Amino acid sequence: MSDSPQHRIFAMLDVDGDGVITRAEYLARVDRVASAMGRDAHHPVVTESRAAHEAVFEDMDADHDGRVTFEEYRGWVGHETFERSCRRALGSLFDIADTDADGQLNRAEFARLRTTAGNAETDVDAAFDALDADQDGLINRDTYLTGIRDFVTTGNSPMAAAYGAPVLDTLS
Repeated sequence: MSDSPQHRIFAMLDVDGDGVITRAEYLARVDRVASAMGRDAHHPVVTESRAAHEAVFEDMDADHDGRVTFEEYRGWVGHETFERSCRRALGSLFDIADTDADGQLNRAEFARLRTTAGNAETDVDAAFDALDADQDGLINRDTYLTGIRDFVTTGNSPMAAAYGAPVLDTLS
């Protein structure tokens, strides 16, 4: 599989590595993050996240067979899709991790969110540092979502280096 942002994200979501993302694999992200953050499965932010992830999975699964292949994912992913459905789902994971509901994650909250959502533990500090541009030790919700959107849709994001991908120079 290629090293493109889409391949990296697909591989992260395909937890068992069998070449498809199942509904169970995709929805388990919500439960893993909620558990890691000490959130009850019936807490309103967890319920909202589960609904948002259900909607994303339905949107991704073009043939509605309960399995998303890389071809389906590649045909689905993009800026419009991110804004239409991923922003809500990824924002809901942020909200689960934001246990004090201040709209920001500190390094520990961010680390638990990233690792339980399926990102490599080795990427946590690099990703946090890339997103914490003002170096105040906090990442706000919009910065988090913009970083993910830009990485997934263009490969150019402060988070690219955290994934081992080059940060593209768009000014040249």
